[in-house]
Amino acid sequence: MHISPFRNKLFAVATALASLFASGWAYADPPLRAARLGYTEGQVSFSAAGDSNWVQSVVNRPLTTGDRLWVDGRSKAELQIGGSSIRLGENTSVTLLNVGDNITQVQLTQGTLKLHVRRIDPNQILEVDTPNLALTMRKPGDYRLDVNPNGGATEVNVQGNGEAEVYGDGASYAVRAGQGYRFFGTGLSDYENVTTRYEDDLDRWARERERRIAASVSVRYVSSELVGYEDLDANGIWRVDPTYGNVWSPSRVVAGWAPYHDGHWAWVNPWGWTWVDAAPWGYAVSHYGRWAHIGGAWAWVPGPVQERAVYAPALVVFLGGAQFQGGTVGWFPLAPREVYQPTYRVSHGYFDYINRSNAVIAPATITNIYNTHVTNITNVTNVINVTNAPRINYVNRDVTGAVVAVPMQAFAQSQSVARVAVSLQRDAAMHAAVAQMAAVMPVVQSVRGGAPEASVRPPESDRRVIARTAPPTQPIAFVSQQPQPAGKAAASVDDLRRVAPKPVVAMELAPQVRVVNSTAAPVVNGAAPAVAPHHLKPEDERRPEIAKIFVPVAPAPGLAIPAITEKAKVDATREAAAREQSDRARVVRDETAKTDMARMEAARSAATKADAEKSRADRDDAVKVNAARQETARQEVARQQEAAKADVARAQAEHAKAARDEAMLRDRTAKEDATRSAAAHAQMEKVRASREQDAARAQMARVEAPRPVTAPPSPQAPAQARPELRRERAAQPGEKKDKAEDGSNKR
Repeated sequence: MHISPFRNKLFAVATALASLFASGWAYADPPLRAARLGYTEGQVSFSAAGDSNWVQSVVNRPLTTGDRLWVDGRSKAELQIGGSSIRLGENTSVTLLNVGDNITQVQLTQGTLKLHVRRIDPNQILEVDTPNLALTMRKPGDYRLDVNPNGGATEVNVQGNGEAEVYGDGASYAVRAGQGYRFFGTGLSDYENVTTRYEDDLDRWARERERRIAASVSVRYVSSELVGYEDLDANGIWRVDPTYGNVWSPSRVVAGWAPYHDGHWAWVNPWGWTWVDAAPWGYAVSHYGRWAHIGGAWAWVPGPVQERAVYAPALVVFLGGAQFQGGTVGWFPLAPREVYQPTYRVSHGYFDYINRSNAVIAPATITNIYNTHVTNITNVTNVINVTNAPRINYVNRDVTGAVVAVPMQAFAQSQSVARVAVSLQRDAAMHAAVAQMAAVMPVVQSVRGGAPEASVRPPESDRRVIARTAPPTQPIAFVSQQPQPAGKAAASVDDLRRVAPKPVVAMELAPQVRVVNSTAAPVVNGAAPAVAPHHLKPEDERRPEIAKIFVPVAPAPGLAIPAITEKAKVDATREAAAREQSDRARVVRDETAKTDMARMEAARSAATKADAEKSRADRDDAVKVNAARQETARQEVARQQEAAKADVARAQAEHAKAARDEAMLRDRTAKEDATRSAAAHAQMEKVRASREQDAARAQMARVEAPRPVTAPPSPQAPAQARPELRRERAAQPGEKKDKAEDGSNKR
């Protein structure tokens, strides 16, 4: 069977990666959650699990079991995990003892830790372990712990609606909302009430950060367990897409931007290659959901709101092969409804869960991909034959600019992708072989994320902490399991087998952690106990002191020395131990009192300064408000004047328009009257002419009509005819009068 060079490299890398996973972690599903370093201010140093070196911290770095942080003076840091936020004050040293599906266990060696719990499930464990006690949170609320630099005392304050339990050697007590105690030693018997606390800069900063999260709009569209959603509000817009529903688009990106382009790759156990985004808002959109190219722009599609968000190191598909550019590795984002295939060994349940929580995919599709494509990275045959499975057509692979590629060396050294990305030809990306893992071996820089060495680190300390829950075994140091230097792909299977590390025996429990026997602890009481006698050291811890007290001395010759009874030795030992414990407690109290006085003085000074700044700000605000009011009044007067001028101008315009309309109306009326008068005169003339014509025709008719021949009148005739003639003549004036009246009526 012929094996291509790329598949041979993939086979070799898979074998080596399997040895890496096997040497540090058991074959089990990785955690469903990871913590996020969400914010830093000042100098914050980071040390990866199993690494003894400290480097400068990088925001958006996923944190997991074994990782450590040091917050230097005048600095702050914020960690986010699930429904909780952990905020660290200055000079604080913490270690993540356990980050699991239902547990968050933090070791606080010194400094200040403020924890805000927004929600907590009944089976969830939130625990902070200190040199004096272990604190477990039971209800949502605010919690603060202060550990002295010398580890002699731990102060616990429960705020809001919180409720917690403290565990020590053989004792456990409840601390309810509004209560505060400072405990000395590890037995919880020596304590004092903390009745007065001044709010400091950490409290105010934590409150402002939490207010920002509480006011977030993005929580409406994502799972409440999704980490980093609050950073989406100010950096993009939500809209409804007819195909994918609620989607988010970034608003502050350059032209041609693509997902998984601004950031770097780091090796984070137990997931392996993990994307660390450079944008402040890049964490949520890199480890949850999918990306879609809609209308020429990228949009992030979150998973179902009702599902618990499951963390993924990077939701991408890698590219390589003979058709790809030599010495480079490429990738592109998964699209909605495309199945994510982890590069690490997982069960079918985990495979189903991580896909259902981050995308809407049919269960049958998830099962089919798991059965046909997902392979055990320790099974060489499956790795080689993975290409025999049906080909998957990835949507985003065809999008211009979606495929990003860098040299393998830069990839392994966690260099900035935006600076070292290489240009790709479309044909090279289209014909490249698809792989679910990057064929690049990690190096030490991969674990440290390519960050420079830290200029500050915590002081050396062998201080032990008290824990209620036993933490898991810590991962093996990477330098002891690194099989391939220089971040190159393995040349051959034999070479990789030759340099692969041998199995390493797992370490014991986390060093400097002592687990108290919680089963033997008394039932949790409602309040801390009364002050009990100072705790005495166990017998094995007192033996060196017994040797110091009872030093054998050679007797003088002839002098009998009375035998010292065992009871006297024990009494003397107890007395010496009690004195020492009392002196130690007194020193601790004195130091604590000095520290408290200094802290209270600093808090009062800070409060006074804050009040002065607030007063100055209030005065400045008042001046600004008065100036704004005056400006508003001036603008209102100007507006009124302009309005009055406008009213006058409008009245004048209306008056002029009315005058013009009236003049036009008069002209139109005069014209209409003249027209009617002319029409009447013309009608009269027409009637007169018509009558004259009628009269003329009548006259002509009378003239032309033949007259009857009559006999000459008899002598008597004149007498009879004369009256008729008179009647005819008398009738002629009346006829003219009728004609005149008829003409006037027509007019």
